Amino acid sequence: MFGFKKWRRKRLLNKPFPEDWLPILKTNVPYYKHLPGDLQKKLQGLTQIFIAEKQFEGCAGLELTNEIRVSIAAQASILLLGIDDLSYFYEDLRSVLVYPQKYVAKVKQRNNGFFVEEGFEQRHGEAWSHGYVILAWDEVQKGASDIHDGENLVFHEFAHQLDYEYGATEQIEHRATDSHFLSWARIVGDEYQKFLTSIQQNQQTLIDHYGATNLAEFFAVITELFFERPIDLKKKHPQLYQQLSKFYQQDPASYSKP
Repeated sequence: MFGFKKWRRKRLLNKPFPEDWLPILKTNVPYYKHLPGDLQKKLQGLTQIFIAEKQFEGCAGLELTNEIRVSIAAQASILLLGIDDLSYFYEDLRSVLVYPQKYVAKVKQRNNGFFVEEGFEQRHGEAWSHGYVILAWDEVQKGASDIHDGENLVFHEFAHQLDYEYGATEQIEHRATDSHFLSWARIVGDEYQKFLTSIQQNQQTLIDHYGATNLAEFFAVITELFFERPIDLKKKHPQLYQQLSKFYQQDPASYSKP
C-alpha cells in the first residue's frame, strides 16, 4: 500500500503541470515567484499531489473552481517543500472546507472550570484534530497577496494540521526528553515563555500577540513568520528560526527577498 502510494505521488510530482493552472499559481500565489527554480518545480508537483488526494468542499453556496483548489493546495504544499519521503503528505487530512468569507462557528467555553457556556463567533479558518481544515476564501486570497507581512491563513491552519499529526506542541508541553525532540522542546518552549513575558511588559514583539493564546497558536503564528518574514525572524530569534528550519527542512531566509 505504502509502496503504491509513493509510486503514485512520485509520478504526480514529475507530471507536467496543467497549463491552465500555471497562471493561477503565478497570480494567486505570489510566493511561487519568490522561490528558486527547483522549488518552483517541486511545488508544482506537490500541488498536483494535494489536489489528486485531498477532498475539497464548498460551503455556504461557494462553487469550487480550479482557482480555489490550486490557490489553497499550493500554499499548503509550501510547508512541505522540504520533504523528500513521499510516504507522508498530510496523511490525516480528510477534507478542506471552503467558505466564501468568514463564517459563524459554535464554541464552548468553561466557566470556573465547571460549567460550559455555549456561544457563537465569527472565524476566518480553523483546523480540527480529526482531519478537517476550514478556510474563508476571501482571507485565503488576502493572506497570499502580501508575502512579506507575516500573515497567511493557509500557512497558519496547515501548521495546526502538521501539529496535530506530529505532536509538535505536545512535545513542548511535556518537555520531551527524547533526544530527537529535546532541543525542540527546550528552545521553542523557552522562546514561548520569553514571548509571554514581553507581552506582559508591554514590549513590542515581532511575533503577533495572537500567538500568546496557547502553544498551538504560537507554533502557527511563528510558522507564518518563518515563511513570510524569515530574515526578520532569523535576526531577532535565531534559535527559534533554527528549530523551525529543522522542522520544515527549509531555509527561506537564504532565498528571501525584501
